[in-house]
This record gives sequence, C-alpha cells and structure tokens, in this order.
Amino acid sequence: MLLVEDDPRVRRGLRLALQDEGYAVAEAEAGEAAITALASERPDVVLLDLMLPDMDGFEVCRRLRHDSDVPVIIVSARVDSHDIVAGLEAGADDYVTKPLVAKELSARIRALLRRVDADGVPRSRRTVVGDLEIRLDEAVVVRDGMELPLTRTEFRLLAELAAAAGRVCSREQLLEKVWGYGYFGDGRIVDVHIRRLRTKVERDPAAPRHVVTARGLGYRLTG
Repeated sequence: MLLVEDDPRVRRGLRLALQDEGYAVAEAEAGEAAITALASERPDVVLLDLMLPDMDGFEVCRRLRHDSDVPVIIVSARVDSHDIVAGLEAGADDYVTKPLVAKELSARIRALLRRVDADGVPRSRRTVVGDLEIRLDEAVVVRDGMELPLTRTEFRLLAELAAAAGRVCSREQLLEKVWGYGYFGDGRIVDVHIRRLRTKVERDPAAPRHVVTARGLGYRLTG
C-alpha cells in the first residue's frame, strides 16, 4: 500500500501499525511524490492525508483517480462534514478521521481489498436496466455502445442495486454489501457515491430515472 502523510511521526506510527497487520507499506510525504509513487509502486490501496505541503489531498485524490481506479482511503484530522463530502466527491472510496484505531483502519483496508478480489472473479452475467447494460463479467456499464467511466466503487454500487431487482436497498445494506461486512461508516458515504453515480449513468442527473431515491428508506434501480 501507499501511505501519503507529511508528518514524519504520524507516518512512522502508521507504517509500523500497518506492518504489524501484515501490510507492505511504501511512503510519500507530498502530493507529487504520491502521484509518482502510484506508477512506480503500483499499490493495492492508498491512504491519503488531506494536509500536504505542495497540494491538498483533494487535488491529489482527483489526480490519482484520473490515472487509476486504485482504492483510496482519506485519513485526516478534519472532521467537518464538508471535508468528508468533498473527499468522497474527489473520488475517495472511504474517509477515516484521526486519531486512528489501527484495528479499525485495518478492517476498512481489508474490506476494500476483498472488494478488489471479488471484482476479479469471472462472472458470465449481464443485466439490462433501461438503456444501461451492466456487464458483471467485465465490471463495466455500457450505454449507447459506449462504456461509462465508473470507478470500482460506483460499479459495485450499481451492481448491488441491480441485484436487488427493483427492491429498495437501505443505506445500511449498501454499506455492508459494497463497503464490506462489519463496516462502521455512515450513510453520507452512500449518498455521495449515489450522486456521483447519477452524474454518469443518468441522462439528466437532476431528474434520475434509473437510480431512484425511496425517501426515508434508501435507493432502488429502475428501468
């Protein structure tokens, strides 16, 4: 994994804790170094601080996401709801606040890695919902013959909604199925990813016809 953190004491503490959990850890202390390391280290997951000396973590996340679908977890002392939403909007898969509990962070990393492994399992299924073709064997979504640029998390979210066959999925169910069993996040993560998903799969995201809100209950997928 790649740990992006400018404070050497925090970086060392996290590295030792993660190594104790069995992870190989590469380090970067700034945004440009992280972007370079993404190509050279090819990490399975990126842990990203927001407060970096050369650019903020939001910009780093956007640039990482532009080049790769590697899972990104933002690790920050900033707990304001705006920052959490902004981090997820930038393309992060998860957001963890400091101070950290190493076991909790390790559990979230394992959940992300299990999702990556699951995406690599060959599946010969195809689901059509309206003008969307969800190809589970390729982990892609096609509309009008063009592949839509979904992230790994967005695809997993859409696939779980499709698997529900029109039934409503609560935020808690989606957190468990998409982000991993035992996940202890909050519904904002689901809501932000739903918004991002709609910008890609809906012809008019302001009036969605596929990813529909069941007010007070959750979301469902319709044709």
